Amino acid sequence: QMQLAESGGGLVQAGGSLRLSCTASGKSASVTAVAWHRQAPGKERELVARIVGGGTTSYADSVRGRFTISRDYFKNTVYLQMSSLKPEDTAVYYCNSFNGRLYWGQGIQVTVSS
Repeated sequence: QMQLAESGGGLVQAGGSLRLSCTASGKSASVTAVAWHRQAPGKERELVARIVGGGTTSYADSVRGRFTISRDYFKNTVYLQMSSLKPEDTAVYYCNSFNGRLYWGQGIQVTVSS
C-alpha cells in the first residue's frame, strides 16, 4: 500500500508562487512515476504535470513555462513549483503515483485571487 500526502497549498495573489509537495509513504511507496492533476469547480480533472523514471517531465500547455515538477528520491517527495499564478489556476490539486496500480492523494486547495 502507498499513501500520498499533498501539502503547500493555500491562497495567493495573481502573479505569485506556491510550491506543492507530494510525499509518498507506506510499503509500496514510490515516486518514480508521479503526476499532478487539478480539478476546478464544475470542470473535469485535468493533468497538469508528470515526471517518470529517468526524470522525463511533461506539462499541460496551460502551465508550461510557469510550473516545474521535480523529485527528491531521498525524501520520497515530488514537488510542483508554480509561478506566475493566474486566477484560472484555482483548483484542488491532486498527486498520483503508479506502483503496480495508481494511488491518489486526497487533494489540496490552491486559490489564486485577482
